[in-house]
Amino acid sequence: MSQTSQVQDIVLVHGAFASASSWSKVVPLLRAKGYRVTSVHCPLTSFKDDVDVTKHAIAAQDGPTILVGHSYGGVVITEAGNDPKVVGLVYVAAFAPDAGQSILDISKDYPKPIGLEKLVPQAEGFLLLSQDGIETAFAQDLSEEEKALLIADQPPTHGSIFAAQPTQAAWHSKPSRYIVAANDHMIAPEQQADMALRIGATMTSLSSSHVAMLSHPVEVAKVIDAAAAGTR
Repeated sequence: MSQTSQVQDIVLVHGAFASASSWSKVVPLLRAKGYRVTSVHCPLTSFKDDVDVTKHAIAAQDGPTILVGHSYGGVVITEAGNDPKVVGLVYVAAFAPDAGQSILDISKDYPKPIGLEKLVPQAEGFLLLSQDGIETAFAQDLSEEEKALLIADQPPTHGSIFAAQPTQAAWHSKPSRYIVAANDHMIAPEQQADMALRIGATMTSLSSSHVAMLSHPVEVAKVIDAAAAGTR
């Protein structure tokens, strides 16, 4: 990686059933190249709440910003990325809907991943991914210790996010990159590849579980760096 771009600010948005710590391996790699990195803490209580927190993070940046989203975080950056400070988007095994489309809408024509069978309903409309779900479908290529941390750190996710719809899709006007996780059991890899093509993203495929940023942090950081360099 080389930090040659004027873009110095990077905002990372985690997905459902995960926290900001899911970027823990990527952050130091980007900081070592001189980037200012912010990892957003999405409350996962509603789409609006998550977009608002991300917009606050963007507002706090000093200049042009690359916005990165994992999984459901892709829906968040699709909406929040319309901010004029955002000059590029990176989707990491992420949903990339158009305006007026939800995760449910864009997923209905694809095989149902096994991870979705491992959701456990909680009170007041929240969901958790079972321990088995994290170990076998979410992060099957991580160590036992890393899986245990994800299980302990998992926040509840409100089920309403799966029906949330962006009002405007930032990828129509912002250059995008997409990392396909080829061994993903949470979002069908063929759906990921189709989304990357549909939004016109530069696509990279990794032999990874859903959490590519934890199992392949060097490769993910390189794509983010390339996105920053490509916006010169």
